[in-house]
Amino acid sequence: MATDTKTTPSTDSVTNSGKAARFEQPSGTGRSAGTNLSTGAEAPAGDRGRTSIADVVVVKIAGMAAREIPGVHDMGGGLSRTIGAVRDRVPGGRPNVGRGVKVEVGERQTAIDLELVVEYGVSIKDLASDVRENVILAVERITGLEVVEVNIAIDDVRLPDDEDSSASAGDQSRVA
Repeated sequence: MATDTKTTPSTDSVTNSGKAARFEQPSGTGRSAGTNLSTGAEAPAGDRGRTSIADVVVVKIAGMAAREIPGVHDMGGGLSRTIGAVRDRVPGGRPNVGRGVKVEVGERQTAIDLELVVEYGVSIKDLASDVRENVILAVERITGLEVVEVNIAIDDVRLPDDEDSSASAGDQSRVA
């Protein structure tokens, strides 16, 4: 007689930067699942110790990967872009590659939220797909974390004459 065994997923609760993140973990893969793990000198060198990855590491990798895609003009909401523009003009200031990126990082998984400004005329659907794919590949390759989701919010569209009209508006007065 065959018996039907049912496994239920357990969850890991990981606290990182004061936020609790919950990620699904299949039964039998956790440390307390009763598996026979080697410890100490018996364990392979790569398994001796623990590696933790800070949120800022994933933020920077995701920000760089998103900016590599043609059609992404900038990242972040209006206020963060304004502050970033001021920071970029300060001598010795460096651009903030993490602007517009929010992450939750667990022990084995991460979730990423991006705010993008796109160039006018670019297919937003295709751009979002390309950005999502590039971010997932970069984060998973560099960190070894599984990316469970990449949420993309299109915050603005850069029109071709945005910079031209702001420069000419400052030169001309509407009233005499």
